[in-house]
Amino acid sequence: MAERMREHALTMAFSAGANGAHLGGGLSMIEIMATLYGGVLRLDPKNPDWEDRDRFIPSKGHGVLAYYTALAEAGFFPVEDLKKFEMNGEFLPGHPVMNVKKGIECSSGSLGMGLSFGVGIALAGKTRTKSYHTYVLLGDGECNEGAVWEAAMSASQFHLSNLIAIVDRNDLQYDGCCSEIMNMDPMKAKWESFGWDAVEVDGHDVQALYEAFQSCTDSSEPKPHVVIAHTIKGKGVSFMENKKEWHHSSLSQKQYETAVAELRSGN
Repeated sequence: MAERMREHALTMAFSAGANGAHLGGGLSMIEIMATLYGGVLRLDPKNPDWEDRDRFIPSKGHGVLAYYTALAEAGFFPVEDLKKFEMNGEFLPGHPVMNVKKGIECSSGSLGMGLSFGVGIALAGKTRTKSYHTYVLLGDGECNEGAVWEAAMSASQFHLSNLIAIVDRNDLQYDGCCSEIMNMDPMKAKWESFGWDAVEVDGHDVQALYEAFQSCTDSSEPKPHVVIAHTIKGKGVSFMENKKEWHHSSLSQKQYETAVAELRSGN
């Protein structure tokens, strides 16, 4: 699933032409999204507003290349619809717009706000004794935002064990290396100091991700959970990996063909 999603993502970005796309951060979170939508989230594409469904909140709203491809693979809309990416009047813009029928739980893109939204959903579920879990994906650069830590405090205060945050820890943000812009290390210890159960994992290892998510849902600890997923920005395409220039950019025909050939060769 992750392999298909990565190629879908490249095709979407190439089709966007001069509009470009957030390639680096989209490719870094492919395995995270494939694991969630392929084997973890309780969802029913035929009944998308099922009251007891798990909720996924893409606080890292610019990661739509991974988000939309996961939704398509999970059956919320045909894979063919990915061709509508960034087309005027269609439902797949460069940042997600709430459309529950298509599996999109919220509008996002303004960084730092998704965790607060997730706290509200998780608190509602706890108050109403619902069994669903709420998952929120954040970027590590996004964790520079003070609102993230206000939400983290709230989640701990209300003992939201039904809330699972995921940090896409690719160590790059728009302006450069996270350690140089605003060093968040030690990331795991920070979350734990805010009252969270925290685990670190290889964000490109599907089995490790699956086990980490299972440990969160199986836990009896009255704490919110965070999975810190260490990833590579631009993962899967050698000329994009760990290059901040590919945070948002356009693909030429030659670059697209080179990238797809590399994916298909497994190198």
